[in-house]
Amino acid sequence: MAAEILGGRQVGIRIDGETLSFFDPVSRELLRVRTNPLTGEEVRRLRGLRPAGPPPRPSVEPVRVQRRVSAVGTVMVCRQVVSLGRPYAGQTVTVHVSDTTITVDLDGQIRVIRRTTDVPVRNVKANKPRAVSDVV
Repeated sequence: MAAEILGGRQVGIRIDGETLSFFDPVSRELLRVRTNPLTGEEVRRLRGLRPAGPPPRPSVEPVRVQRRVSAVGTVMVCRQVVSLGRPYAGQTVTVHVSDTTITVDLDGQIRVIRRTTDVPVRNVKANKPRAVSDVV
């Protein structure tokens, strides 16, 4: 449910009204945020719950994600559209997301874009290209 990148790793989960925050239990570093699929009743039935404690702290280093460039040359990161240009359409690019900037690696060139949203990173990997049979 959390992510493949957390597989096999021990994590703490903070359950808030709308979100689940996955964090490292030792450093309390925030690893992932997901929407909360649980109802209030389902949360009350969980066993082994403890008081939440202080909220996990965001990582101080940039989060590295991958995105596939759309047919019109854009990628979306943290609900912010970043225009890269049509020559990059279909390519998978690496994006570094920090609190204030979005940095994109393009064929050895680096583009730095000012971040205009405060939405956390939710998806780390780019979407797979669709096969012809997947299109309806």
